[in-house]
Amino acid sequence: MSETSDFFERLAAACQDPRFSKVCGSVRFDIRDGGRLEQWLLDIDHGRMRVIKSGGPATTVVKVSAPVADAMARGEVNGLAAIARGEIIVDGDLALALRIGRLFPRASGPSGRDDPDSGA
Repeated sequence: MSETSDFFERLAAACQDPRFSKVCGSVRFDIRDGGRLEQWLLDIDHGRMRVIKSGGPATTVVKVSAPVADAMARGEVNGLAAIARGEIIVDGDLALALRIGRLFPRASGPSGRDDPDSGA
């Protein structure tokens, strides 16, 4: 899961994103890789972000497989499309999960698997 881990580590280093200045909430990513579970917790408080490896409580939980998470981290998979296909399960605040999709890189051009302008 190195691409996903790298994504979350870059996000942790950023500490702030002005696109989320009106957002408060927490999202936990439960990433399954076979029998292994990796959990990342993202807390957002008016644009200030804290990212840690944790299985702690969150207002929204995103359940995803490691291959899909890695593809999202590379910008190859659109989160909204993956939710529609059942590749991502969201428990809690779906609107927050969709907003978080903006943090992931977007597919570049027609070679990407999903339409980069379609949302999450």
